[in-house]
Amino acid sequence: MRRTRLNGSTFPAVMGLLLLTACGTEQRGPEASGTATPPACGPGSNPSASAGVPTASGAPDQDGVTIIGTGGGADSGSSARPCVAYTLTNRETQPFTYVVTVGFRSESGQALGNVEDTVETVAPGRTVRRTVTASDLPPDAVGKTTAKIVKVRGFPTAEAPSAGGTCPPTGVRVYADDGDAAMGLRVVGLHLENCGTRPYRLDGYPRIEIRDEDHDRVAGVSIVQGGEAIAAGTGADGPPRPIELRPGERAHAGLVWRNTVEGSVDGPVNAPYARVWAKPGADPVTVIPELDLGTTGRLGVGPWKKDEE
Repeated sequence: MRRTRLNGSTFPAVMGLLLLTACGTEQRGPEASGTATPPACGPGSNPSASAGVPTASGAPDQDGVTIIGTGGGADSGSSARPCVAYTLTNRETQPFTYVVTVGFRSESGQALGNVEDTVETVAPGRTVRRTVTASDLPPDAVGKTTAKIVKVRGFPTAEAPSAGGTCPPTGVRVYADDGDAAMGLRVVGLHLENCGTRPYRLDGYPRIEIRDEDHDRVAGVSIVQGGEAIAAGTGADGPPRPIELRPGERAHAGLVWRNTVEGSVDGPVNAPYARVWAKPGADPVTVIPELDLGTTGRLGVGPWKKDEE
């Protein structure tokens, strides 16, 4: 499955990220195939007739995602916020978890905000139906609203990152934060929590494998140890030291790169995914740091460091 370039995970998308909520339930089987009547996704709304509801825009099918219904809206005669119903089909050969970003714009084209919806564990070949609601649009967001699928990201459910909830069978949670960007320098933190019942030992650097939109390995990029190889003062520097995490304790490491673009035959590298092995023998976890590496050809990886209390 070819995926669009997600850049709203780590760094805000062009449309700007607002705190929006997703709602709705997952449905499988023929009802979710998109052949049924698209549902109204707001109380009192009529997706086919209301003048103030969102209207679908952009490609009708994007990476297995199709908008099938809209509702709500400031001018729809209802207090409901604009919402969008969509279907998602897993075209992979194993269960996948997805992050779908829906963008809302005013009739004039002004960006109003994005909503990210996480769809967990979709079986191969199955279709699910979801609804997302723009529940925190600006007060002046009135009139007709358009909606489109901005980006779709997916990863094997077996490699899903975990920042909370039930402790994975491995006994550790691994995930990436939203990162920081300034003057072309990018820094994304990797985090590991021992949520198990036994001590967890680390000694060195996480192993990183860069993957493109199709989850293929990206060649031509050097993984260098130490963030100082890219820039000083990022916190991803210093020598590796053995650490032991007791249950409940955490550690962190950093990914550092620049997005400088200069003359290059191959062009800039944009790779959304990184597979992370916390240490030799650990199970991989796929995170979405949105690696816009430009033409630099390097990614710096800092050593694991124990979080201070």
